[in-house]
Amino acid sequence: MFERFSSGYYLGELYVEPHDGERAVIQRVDHEHVNEQLYADGEGVERLDAPLVMKVGGGHIPVGGDDDVPSGTLAIPQEIADETLPDRRNVLLADADRAETLLRWEGWEPHVNA
Repeated sequence: MFERFSSGYYLGELYVEPHDGERAVIQRVDHEHVNEQLYADGEGVERLDAPLVMKVGGGHIPVGGDDDVPSGTLAIPQEIADETLPDRRNVLLADADRAETLLRWEGWEPHVNA
């Protein structure tokens, strides 16, 4: 779905469409697969539900998983969608380190498994 693009991003193509939700989402199975393949380091119990961070257009958005979204689709909130949607788009996915930094700037803290 995504391939290495630069030192901080992977590149993929998704069908991007607006939706009525409050956050951006992709299909839950795709979300968990991307988390496992690109964000997990293989040590101990790891979260597969941490938000992915995608760059669509000029902005970064946290992306969660949702069972109601078709595979290969990124559904973004209406308020950040533009008039060209729905459409197939190149989407940048931040790598694990960059994603964590971007999410922390927004106040997100990972849960610590004790």
